[in-house]
Formats: sequence, C-alpha cells, structure tokens
Amino acid sequence: MYVMTTLHQEHPAHDHAHGPACGHTEVPHGDHVDYAHDGHLHRAHGGHYDECEPGSHVTHEGHEHRHGDGCGHPAVTHGDHVDYVHDGHRHAEHDGHWDDH
Repeated sequence: MYVMTTLHQEHPAHDHAHGPACGHTEVPHGDHVDYAHDGHLHRAHGGHYDECEPGSHVTHEGHEHRHGDGCGHPAVTHGDHVDYVHDGHRHAEHDGHWDDH
C-alpha cells in the first residue's frame, strides 16, 4: 500500500463552478472528484478550488497494463503529458514505469 500526499495549493481567481454538467472531464481521485481544466486538475475544497497535484513522486508498483490510444481508460491532459484514469486514480508514464498522480 502506498501513501500519496497532495499539496494544498489554492487555484486563485477560479470563477468557473465545476460539477457533473460543467463540460470538463471528471476524474475520481480517492475520496473526491477532480475536474480536468486547462491542463491541470481542480477539486472543490473549503469554498474554493485547489490544484490537485501529488506532493511527491509515487511509482505505481505492479502496473502491467499498458495505457495508450484505445486502452479503454480516459486520457486526461496534465501539464506536458497525458494521464490515464484507472481504478480511481491517474497514471502517467515516467522513465519506464507508471506513476500515480
């Protein structure tokens, strides 16, 4: 079992309200839902939106599934790469392995 910390970084001046009909991809993430928006992920928190980014590098051990076009998992643009939503978290290819994001 791994423990992933998430930085609490408020997304300032976010005037768009995310929700099921907002048009942005919903990404299940642990005990909440993130919304993919402009290459990053937001989550509602305490009356504002936070950037929902990992606080450290976390390798997803034992991930043998290969993500890519047609793999069946939603692709979400995340900064300079693509994450794949899988089993309630996001995976990103990194140096020959998959990271949890």
